[in-house]
Amino acid sequence: MIGKLKGLIDSYGEDFVILDVGGVGYQVHCSSRTLQHLPSPGEAAVLSIETYVREDQIKLFGFRTDQEREWFRLLQTVQGVGAKVALAVLGTLQPSDLANAIALRDKAAVARTPGVGPKVAERIVTELKDKAPAFANVDPAVVHLAGAVDDQRAPRPVADAISALVNLGYGQPQAAAAIASASRSAGENAETAQLIRLGLKELAK
Repeated sequence: MIGKLKGLIDSYGEDFVILDVGGVGYQVHCSSRTLQHLPSPGEAAVLSIETYVREDQIKLFGFRTDQEREWFRLLQTVQGVGAKVALAVLGTLQPSDLANAIALRDKAAVARTPGVGPKVAERIVTELKDKAPAFANVDPAVVHLAGAVDDQRAPRPVADAISALVNLGYGQPQAAAAIASASRSAGENAETAQLIRLGLKELAK
């Protein structure tokens, strides 16, 4: 199995690059984000490779980092997500943003991917929610709160305060982060109005 290729960029196609490795041209399929970051023809490049072997073909998928390749594999563990959809997601969200979106249950961010509807986005967020926090760079308390809100386990004042901020035009992840910080400051028995006020102060910083 091919795990990595290092060579010169020969040419580009719509969703692939031809990488010349010692005179052999490998056709490597990549996300749009990866293609945009690769150098011009004739310049050197290194790609982490995922090799697909089928009865009728061998297909190579290339990634700028091993972490991106790991997300490509993880995404395909979700029902209804194949290689094409996984590449599209990684073309829309870089791995850290994807991890944050899943950790915060931000289905809307995942659904921005062309060809990914709300149902598939929800499956991605739901089925990978236990794996994403390990890659995410958000406060674990915010991840916990986002999960509690999504599962309708959050205290009513907290849920109402997040809802109020969302209604004011803030994104769900922003609102959850602000209210998580507000509830830490105000304590467990804080009322909705107090949480909203403190949350707005956090957002104004």
